Amino acid sequence: MDSPLLVICLLTFAIHLIGTLAYSARIAGVRTQRIALSFALFNILVLFSRTANGFLGPFLAKRIETRLHSGAGTGLEADFRLVLLSATIAVLSGILLIPTGQRVFSRAIGYFQNNRSTTRLLLRSASPAGLKVMKESVTLPSPSQLASLRGGPGVGWSVLFGNMMAQALLTVGVLASLYAGYLAPEFRVTASQLSAVVNGFATILLFALIDPQLSVMTDDVVDGKVSEGQFRRTIGWISLSRLAGTLLAQAVFVPAAMAIAAIAVYV
Repeated sequence: MDSPLLVICLLTFAIHLIGTLAYSARIAGVRTQRIALSFALFNILVLFSRTANGFLGPFLAKRIETRLHSGAGTGLEADFRLVLLSATIAVLSGILLIPTGQRVFSRAIGYFQNNRSTTRLLLRSASPAGLKVMKESVTLPSPSQLASLRGGPGVGWSVLFGNMMAQALLTVGVLASLYAGYLAPEFRVTASQLSAVVNGFATILLFALIDPQLSVMTDDVVDGKVSEGQFRRTIGWISLSRLAGTLLAQAVFVPAAMAIAAIAVYV
């Protein structure tokens, strides 16, 4: 693996890790009864994630342009599959770190509640004391938490399936459109713009159908209608459906790229 590809994989890892840790922010919000604050603090991490995503597209496009000019594009598909694999590893790591993330977010919520300063919170996070808190918060899911998954997802299977499909499309959208530009180089600009259509559909599916289910359940926990244990179990199932989505992205990558290339030719 060359250094540009390593950078691309690391950026992909960071993007998907932060996305998975969003679930721990929900758990921390429920536990501390500071749901709005937990989401506000998590949005700080989302800013870093979106900044990384802004660099990812140009790096991938540059790799394709270089391969097109050199005529050595035979290994390009394998490169993209490594990027997809880094997304899967990131989601799996995020699932294992959800208990850690929940503890860190809970401490951050408490600190911000007392100091009311984002700047001080960021400085605290980078200080030796903040790093010590993160080290002390590291924990893996307990066997009882893993066993609780057998109790069922707590949401409909259609929600889990929809989340898997949305995550697969979000994972593969930009990659497939860029690879489609390699398959149809004379229309590669058109192909790259079609990623917005794929991601837009996935975003609508995610935020119109999936997120409201979690939001309602979050309110039910606060109101005492749903137990925190059931909520954590549901988060576990949602996380696993996200992981399944990144695995599905491997299967649909080439078909999606070929479809986008064909659309780019006839659009």
